[in-house]
Amino acid sequence: MIAEETLVKELKQKNTQAKAFEVLINTYKERLYWHIRRIVLDHDDADDVLQNTFIKVYRNIDKFKGDSKLYSWMYRIGTNEALTFLKTKSKKLGVSSDELIERKANTLEADVYFEGDAIQLKLQQAIASLPEKQKLVFNMKYYEELKYSEIAEILEVSVGGLKASYHLAAKKIEAFLKQE
Repeated sequence: MIAEETLVKELKQKNTQAKAFEVLINTYKERLYWHIRRIVLDHDDADDVLQNTFIKVYRNIDKFKGDSKLYSWMYRIGTNEALTFLKTKSKKLGVSSDELIERKANTLEADVYFEGDAIQLKLQQAIASLPEKQKLVFNMKYYEELKYSEIAEILEVSVGGLKASYHLAAKKIEAFLKQE
């Protein structure tokens, strides 16, 4: 595994950029895909958003200052791309982003890329019922096992606020699962 500072330097130099970008994609595509997939829920949509994320990373690598970790910066871009995608898609369909996600959660069972049993399906529906910020925090903490400090860096919010959001999300999910 190449050191992050070295990778960033190589991404910023024209003669090493193509190879470095290939390394970047191979290193982060799966983690980013699943992060995005948990936001948009649909495989094809996640692929599109992932591609847009990498295009943005490629075009904006010169703006990366190194104030955060490279993956935190990319996760932030991926998160923003996913949320923008949902807003655009929901506008086209004439529904709210929350309603769109709820619809997608209810059709997950028919998704050939969904790998899970009835319990996993119920959990996804419970997560889909959460407000946007709680959903993001819950997914990053529960599925990606990120530390609060990493999530705070990605979402640019305080650790205290994140802990409260995660706690509220967990309580709402528990209540959702009990009522079913």
